[in-house]
Amino acid sequence: MAEVVQARPPDTPIEIWFADEARVGQKNTISRRWALRGSRPRAPRDQRTRSAYIFGAICPREGKAAGLVLPFCNTAAMELHLVEIAQAVAPGAHAVLIVDQAGWHTSPKLVVPDTITILPLPPRSPELNPVENVWTRGRWM
Repeated sequence: MAEVVQARPPDTPIEIWFADEARVGQKNTISRRWALRGSRPRAPRDQRTRSAYIFGAICPREGKAAGLVLPFCNTAAMELHLVEIAQAVAPGAHAVLIVDQAGWHTSPKLVVPDTITILPLPPRSPELNPVENVWTRGRWM
């Protein structure tokens, strides 16, 4: 982060953002039925699997958030999310976006807006990203 501060004029406000994504959707299980031994009753079940990905980012100090719901999760989707975050950054400010090390966050093909610098977290440390608390990840079930 020292590079970000040094690369900008000293009076540039810095906003700290945290981002992550979550998959939501239908994930089927095997159908089971009670039946007489030796019989094989039909057990129709919806076998489709449909998902969406929620991209979310927060800036707790400023009370800001930015998010998208997309049908895929890749570098192109991350670029769309970065554009959404850049629109929420205050004019004249610079955002430091803290993310995990997912491939689409650290891809050399990722086009990052000039008002954002990506700062990856150490590996296997989701507890350091407060936006992880936003996703319930099925704990409510």
